[in-house]
Amino acid sequence: MDPALLAAYDRPVPRYTSYPTAAQFTPSVGPAQHADWLRDLNEVSASLYVHVPFCRELCWYCACHTKAMNRPGTLDSYADALLGELEALARAAPGLILQAVQWGGGTPSQLGPARLQTVGRRITELFDRRSDAEISLEIDPRHCDSEIASAAAAIGVTRVSLGVQDFDEGVQAAINRRQSFADTADAVDRLRAAGIGRFNIDLVYGLPCQTLETLAATLDLALKLGPDRFAVFGYAHVPWMKPHQKLIDDADLPDDALRARMSALVAERLVAAGYCRIGLDHYARPGDRLANAAADGSLHRNFQGYVADQAAFVAGIGASAISSLPRGFTQNVADPARYLATVGKDGLATARGIALTRDDRLRGAIIERVMCQNAVDLEALCREHRVDPDAFRASVDPDLDRLERDGLILRADARVTVTETGRPFVRFVCAAFDRHYVAAEGRHSRGL
Repeated sequence: MDPALLAAYDRPVPRYTSYPTAAQFTPSVGPAQHADWLRDLNEVSASLYVHVPFCRELCWYCACHTKAMNRPGTLDSYADALLGELEALARAAPGLILQAVQWGGGTPSQLGPARLQTVGRRITELFDRRSDAEISLEIDPRHCDSEIASAAAAIGVTRVSLGVQDFDEGVQAAINRRQSFADTADAVDRLRAAGIGRFNIDLVYGLPCQTLETLAATLDLALKLGPDRFAVFGYAHVPWMKPHQKLIDDADLPDDALRARMSALVAERLVAAGYCRIGLDHYARPGDRLANAAADGSLHRNFQGYVADQAAFVAGIGASAISSLPRGFTQNVADPARYLATVGKDGLATARGIALTRDDRLRGAIIERVMCQNAVDLEALCREHRVDPDAFRASVDPDLDRLERDGLILRADARVTVTETGRPFVRFVCAAFDRHYVAAEGRHSRGL
């Protein structure tokens, strides 16, 4: 990749799992407004996201809302809080139809088999879950015994995401996550024995002490496991947000040029192995629901990444969980202790959010198309959102001009297409449509 191009775009940029991004959320949206907005989901299809902010131990690379937690009393209290928030959701939207349920974290399986089943069964009791709903669960393969696998199957889990990150021992030592290939393969076998046949592997490039050679070896091992999907993320080094990342020596991190080569290596290896490239960082086997959605234009992106379900909205429960609702976004209190106290008062733990304007909806639709399809018809979306196409295009033309000069996009009338050169820079293409974007240090992770 051209070093001058890398240098020109060496700046922070959002990951665009929503628009407006969470950086624009404010405390002006609280529990009362959240409860009112939830009523819009009555008799509506949506996804449910369940956030569990606990892990057995803390990995130094992690930028998720999570902490090490092994105390049974705290896990009991957290499960009770999830049940309370589910009840509040059912009061607001008793006719909610679930197209998908996603358990994320942290490590949701840290709740343990009994708590998982208690919460999972309550979801089924309270809401109309579609028979073909995908129910996904994130699991740490190092702590996936037969009881966890059986509990996942008992609550209807159809897909498991297994965190790997990297199989190299040197990289694992640098991120405080030791995980053998054998342990991971054993977890896959247990899940399959329990009747869960679909699973994803999560990997990360740009980690400390990682090289092209170690990454290639990790990819080779991961392919032996035969996952249906891969999610391969670029490491986000944000020590100002996640202080434990200060335990990683900056000198051990690959530079932007090497990160770009790592990204290209991932795409090359996985596509050669028969996987379809999905958006920015996902890969799926042909025939997988995610690959089909990418092919037919129905792929969506939300705070859980790329999704194949057609639910336009997400109801989130748990500490830090974000809901994407017809009138706006809301986010729960992030600190688990504060979350427990807040849910105990009124069943909701909303801390902040943002109401959507017509302009937000248009720009959000454009950004989602760019992130999912690497192309967008600006005129068609403007007319769909009742916005003058010529006026809107004039407002973004200066930013698009530079992207086109740099070879990152092509324009034909109102259609904008991301080039192959531009694929690694797709977040910067999205930023051209983001009226809030400020490339300030300490606000977002680096864009490459």
